[in-house]
Amino acid sequence: MRQNLISEGARELQYEIRGIVKKAEEIERLGIEVFRENIGDPIAKNHKMPEWIKSILKNLMDNDDTYGYCHSKGVLETREYLAAKNNAKKGAQINAEDIIFFNGLGDAISKVYQYLVPTSRVIGPSPAYSTHSSSEAAHANHQPITYNLDPDNGWLPDLEDLRMKIKYNPNIVGLLIINPDNPTGMVYPEEVLQQMVSIAKEFDLFVLADEIYINILYNGAISKSIAEIIGDVPAISMKGISKEFPWPGSRCGWVEFYNRGKDPEFQRLCKALEDAKMIEVCSTKLPQLSIPLIMEHPNYAPYRKVVNNRIGERSKIISEILTGVKGIRFNPTYGAFYNTIIFENGVLNKNQYLESSNPEINKIKNSWLVDGMQLDKRFVYNLLAVKGICVVPVSSFCSSLLGFRVTLLEEDEKRLKYIFNEIKDGINEYLTSA
Repeated sequence: MRQNLISEGARELQYEIRGIVKKAEEIERLGIEVFRENIGDPIAKNHKMPEWIKSILKNLMDNDDTYGYCHSKGVLETREYLAAKNNAKKGAQINAEDIIFFNGLGDAISKVYQYLVPTSRVIGPSPAYSTHSSSEAAHANHQPITYNLDPDNGWLPDLEDLRMKIKYNPNIVGLLIINPDNPTGMVYPEEVLQQMVSIAKEFDLFVLADEIYINILYNGAISKSIAEIIGDVPAISMKGISKEFPWPGSRCGWVEFYNRGKDPEFQRLCKALEDAKMIEVCSTKLPQLSIPLIMEHPNYAPYRKVVNNRIGERSKIISEILTGVKGIRFNPTYGAFYNTIIFENGVLNKNQYLESSNPEINKIKNSWLVDGMQLDKRFVYNLLAVKGICVVPVSSFCSSLLGFRVTLLEEDEKRLKYIFNEIKDGINEYLTSA
């Protein structure tokens, strides 16, 4: 072409969570069953939607109005409902005009970073959720700026690391908090959230809070929403139903603006997001209509409690299997439905391998392994090829740590135990292979 078509930032758009699926499909074509622990889709892991939720959706489908456009920001009644739910927490107060619906949080995330000037940076956690880190890096035409989550301190953020990076990088304008965290499953204590908001206030930043998992807590964990902590600091909260109902195929998420009038630049960002949604006309209407009907149904709170407890029980099973395995650092989880397992320093090398009795499997596996590949990715590819278990390397989460992320979603307890015992055996076999 007469000019370059792709920006330098496009090189930062990576999503190994789905990218590894291509490798899994190669194994499946040989008739091998693959256990997909790479992506947070409860439906794919045998979760059954309750009949009362299906009934609500069927009734909505019988209403002709369901099929038309809605307001560009989203269904007014649903936005009013969500604003009231937020305001009942007695924190930052909003109204329906402070809420915009998007076609999933991936859509919202890309829009937020898209409308920042390239020199304005948002610092986020590492390990990082790929959609945030890739979108932020792509907008800036540069690698992501991150603060460390510490595996030796329950994956809590290193606040001194965060403070120093903000202090000495004046281009940082925003602070990303993912609570509960993906990929680690860590839940932020209230005092840590307060300290992070204080840092944002000190350095005149806005807070970007991804709270898609805010109601998925278990094993005694509690956490407050950012609205209850934020005070007068400008902030955007990101929420949705894909993980909570769960209805990932709905592609339905929304943002809530807090204290938008406190800073003119932040107000301009909020206005840009509103204008961008107007150009698209609106987001998908059906899931928006369902939100008040489902959340206010008398079965909803008991249903969520049961589902959360089941995730917590699976977390305990995984802990029983993997705690004490030599060569890894393991932390139990308390929120979301992921766990990130880290290899101890120095235990991985490029000569380690898992061997299959099937020569075709070994041939495919060896074709995946290239010089210079991250050592945790080599392990992940060996585990996939030989054990049929698909996980995601931690190095793909914008981290210098080596390890892998799993999900806590398998609802068949027998399969769950099989998967994680195979992971345990895979670690032991791999680390002693060379």
